[in-house]
Amino acid sequence: MSREPNYEFQEWWNKQREKNHDFFTNDSNNANKGFLTVEIRSLNPDLTTEKDRSRSARQLSWICLLRFQQLANSLAWITNSFLLLLRTANRRISAADSPCDSSASRLYRIIKFFLVLVVLLLCVELVAYFKGWHFSPPSAASAEAAVELFYALWLEIRADYLAPPLQSLANVCIVLFLIQSMDRVLLMLGCLWIKIRRIKPTASMEYPMGRVETGNVDDYPMVLVQIPMCNEKEVYQQSIAAVCIMDWPKERMLVQVLDDSDELDAQNLIQAEVQKWHQKGVHILYRHRLIRSGYKAGNLKSAMSCDYIKNYEFVAIFDADFQPAPDFLKKTIPHFRGNDDLALVQARWAFVNKDENLLTRLQNINLSFHFEVEQQVNGVFINFFGFNGTAGVWRIKALEDCGGWLERTTVEDMDIAVRAHLCGWKFVYLNDVKCYCELPESYEAYKKQQYRWHSGPMQLFRLCFLDILHSKVNKAKKANLIFLFFLLRKLILPFYSFTLFCIILPLTIFLPEAELPAWVVCYVPGIMSVLNILPAPRSFPFIVPYLLFENTMSVTKFNAMISGLFRLGNSYEWIVTKKLGRSSEADLVAFENESDSSVTETTSFLRSSSDSVLEELSKLEVTSRRSVKTKRNRLYRMELTLAFILLSAAGRSLLSAQGELTVGHYRCHLESELQVTLTQHLLTNNSNFGVTGSGLKQFSIGHSLYGCQNANCEATCHWLKYKVCTKQKGIFEED
Repeated sequence: MSREPNYEFQEWWNKQREKNHDFFTNDSNNANKGFLTVEIRSLNPDLTTEKDRSRSARQLSWICLLRFQQLANSLAWITNSFLLLLRTANRRISAADSPCDSSASRLYRIIKFFLVLVVLLLCVELVAYFKGWHFSPPSAASAEAAVELFYALWLEIRADYLAPPLQSLANVCIVLFLIQSMDRVLLMLGCLWIKIRRIKPTASMEYPMGRVETGNVDDYPMVLVQIPMCNEKEVYQQSIAAVCIMDWPKERMLVQVLDDSDELDAQNLIQAEVQKWHQKGVHILYRHRLIRSGYKAGNLKSAMSCDYIKNYEFVAIFDADFQPAPDFLKKTIPHFRGNDDLALVQARWAFVNKDENLLTRLQNINLSFHFEVEQQVNGVFINFFGFNGTAGVWRIKALEDCGGWLERTTVEDMDIAVRAHLCGWKFVYLNDVKCYCELPESYEAYKKQQYRWHSGPMQLFRLCFLDILHSKVNKAKKANLIFLFFLLRKLILPFYSFTLFCIILPLTIFLPEAELPAWVVCYVPGIMSVLNILPAPRSFPFIVPYLLFENTMSVTKFNAMISGLFRLGNSYEWIVTKKLGRSSEADLVAFENESDSSVTETTSFLRSSSDSVLEELSKLEVTSRRSVKTKRNRLYRMELTLAFILLSAAGRSLLSAQGELTVGHYRCHLESELQVTLTQHLLTNNSNFGVTGSGLKQFSIGHSLYGCQNANCEATCHWLKYKVCTKQKGIFEED
């Protein structure tokens, strides 16, 4: 018998399930929806799970100690790194080992004093900035503290005594800068005219290319080839080989290897190389001087004193790192035919290592402009330019007529060119005839080379100035020599480039009353840099490093110019530019293959050397490996000091820019309030606003300090001055 259903319990159960469905819920995620899921909650929850995770005082102290230890370790690491950087920089800072030790030391002391002065001025401006004196400059009458009085007096001294002479010097340098820029523009226009009209020197005859037959040599004049060198073991073999394979009759050419080496190993190597080519049938001689007086000029002078020189008509000169093409003489000698007044034929330099590093790329920019523009324009229009000392052919009669080689300067090439020009001789420059050479790849070697190149012209100008005035050439040639060749391009250029951009520019930032226009600092130098790079268009990506590089080198050039002009330091010392022998024998083989494929037997000499030479080379390699030290980058103290000066000036300019941003809104409000206040006080009889005294002066100082270019501020300043003047005269008029 079944139990009767309990309807009351079921009704209660349904009501409870509807009221509180938290006890019984449907599991929607379960595949079987027929089951119910019951959530059971504890009546006594575990209070430990709700416990707050708080730290004790001991734990906090340990955490603080760990943080302090990490901070101390970081500070110690930073300090050690900074000290290590200073020690490394101190080891790598180059001392005054240039050929201008004493003069460089004087200039370095001046620049170092200037750096100390600039740092002190920067500290003063920092104090003034944090005191708020940049916004409201104090006056000497209202100053309370000693520091405030000092800054007020500094503002008055700066505005009344320091800014006017600085502005005058800046104006002089700006004028010189514009003159030199106009000279560059005229040179570029002349070069453009030559390119458009396709003007180039033409010879009255041409020699046939290829090997010269032995019987037909009467049309070939006697040529003397000189190779002066001194301790240049890296490049002697290439230059001697390049000269010996030149396409010229052997019986009509004599090669003189003028060795001034004082190292016995170098002498033996060069002598063995000369002997090797002599055995191959080349007329070549080895000359060595026991007394090395006069450097390169003395070496050439000694070689020209030989008795057999009278049998030769022309002399070609190549430095130890130059490799002329086999057809060099065939392209240069014909220009002398029919031009009895022609003394020199100069070829262009080309560089085998111009893409070796950034320094060689920047040198290529300057030298490309020199040969492509300066030498070519001067050669076409006035038939005069400075002899480059190598890669040129001289008429021996012209050398004798102007007095021969003299030992009075370190630029014997320029010296003999000037004297030949004063004697009436003409020069020809061949831009399409190239002679390959090597650029210095280290900054130290480049500095020494540039020092000699910029001190020598000043020595020569001081010695030959009276000779130029008393010469028989016309006034136009005298003016060109004095004002363009010497003063503008050899004296003014290094003077203004160093003074304007390394001295005046930082000072105008610390003395804002003296202004330097933006077009002088930015636009004109940028345009001139673009013009300089045009002859080497592949160097356009390096225009910014080129600007910085020229600014850095201006210190060395200025020092060299002053040393040569006033005979300071060892300005007469000659230091051979270090070469690395980048010009390989493959270049000579390429030259020979291009000229004539039939002379491959001659080029095979370049690939082999005698056993004695190989033994000497192996000995030198072993000794060099023992003595050579690891090369490291060096820091140059003069350039480093100048960099800190420019960085200090940049910090001061950044401070001024920050001040302008802070005071900009205040100035606009000040202008409107100042106009209303001044109008009210000027209209009253008992006006004692101080406009004619410290008020106007304070406003003017603030106006110049901010360097404001705002039209409203300019109008306010002029309006204020006008009101003061009319108030003093008693002729007040309404605007």
